[in-house]
Amino acid sequence: MPLISSVWFRRSSSRVNGSTSSRLGGRLARTGAVVTAGMGLVAGLALAGGGVASAAPVTCVSPPLVNDIQVSDTASCGAQAVGAGRSQAGAMESGTAVSVSADNSYTNTYANGFGTALGASRGNGQAHAYALGGGIARAGAADGNFTVAIAGWGAGATADANGVNCMGNLSFAVNFTNGQFCIAG
Repeated sequence: MPLISSVWFRRSSSRVNGSTSSRLGGRLARTGAVVTAGMGLVAGLALAGGGVASAAPVTCVSPPLVNDIQVSDTASCGAQAVGAGRSQAGAMESGTAVSVSADNSYTNTYANGFGTALGASRGNGQAHAYALGGGIARAGAADGNFTVAIAGWGAGATADANGVNCMGNLSFAVNFTNGQFCIAG
């Protein structure tokens, strides 16, 4: 009797192990096919272009220059600082960013993907505007105010001493000095 049971056990375990290994082999083959197709798609888009203009990133900083303007293909930025102000602007992928500051203030803007970011500050204020993927963001700060405006694709955000405004999905604005904020999306 032990001989029969051991033969049966060997056959059933080889059947179980064989079906498990064939299922595992099938899964690995499908996974490999998906990975290969995905890599082919990425390589094709890289060679043909993904449909978005891609320009080298540009960064404008003032000081050391009083008025720093840079353009690379379709991306552009400008930074201007007067007195003890500091400005920084960055753009890529058809974005446009402009920063202006004066009187010991700081302004930082960034735009990509057809976005536009505008920022201005004076009187020890801090303004930050970020336009991501086609949004329009504007931040203004004066007399010690601290403002942030972030706009995503197709949205608009404004933050300044007069208040905050969010239009469209994917927008956020805040004035940390008076506590006003808005968010849409």
